[in-house]
Amino acid sequence: MRDDRTVTAWALAARTGDEAAVDRFVRATQLDVRRYVTHLSGDAQAADDLVQDTYLRALRSLPRFEGRSSARTWLLTIARRTVADRLRSLASRPRLAGTDDWQAAVERAQPRDVPGFDEGVALTELLSALPAPRREAFVLTQVLGLPYAETAAIAGCPVGTVRSRVARARETLVSLLAEQEKHTARVPAGSAA
Repeated sequence: MRDDRTVTAWALAARTGDEAAVDRFVRATQLDVRRYVTHLSGDAQAADDLVQDTYLRALRSLPRFEGRSSARTWLLTIARRTVADRLRSLASRPRLAGTDDWQAAVERAQPRDVPGFDEGVALTELLSALPAPRREAFVLTQVLGLPYAETAAIAGCPVGTVRSRVARARETLVSLLAEQEKHTARVPAGSAA
């Protein structure tokens, strides 16, 4: 990951049409955008579309970017709006199938022998138990490593609110893990849970 000053410098250079700067900017921020939209939307299958939409919006508005915040903060704010717009759009459409049916089908289609798959599923399940504002604050600060001030700018709330959301998210996650450990300890090895 590049430091924010470098990424911001690339974004500012990209405003003038520097294609190499655009490429560097996208490459340096793409993983953060993907992680963020995946966690925020709760839909790993839609991540590619959300990332693409985020960059389309960002590149269109890049000439207006003035560098008053870091380019990463600016970009993640666009990503947040992109996800919100997608969720609003999906909510207004009629559903053809129940959530449980398609979700089960997607889970059955996932490869099971990929290293880290179980941990990724477990983290996703734990994070999905958090209310959306707490999940967003936790993912931005703890998964993506953004400072609290940048997270506050992205989420559009005070820094103290971000700190509170992260602290409460941690408490919830610790409780959930403790409950899982208790359940695992009560179930004898080799028996079905």
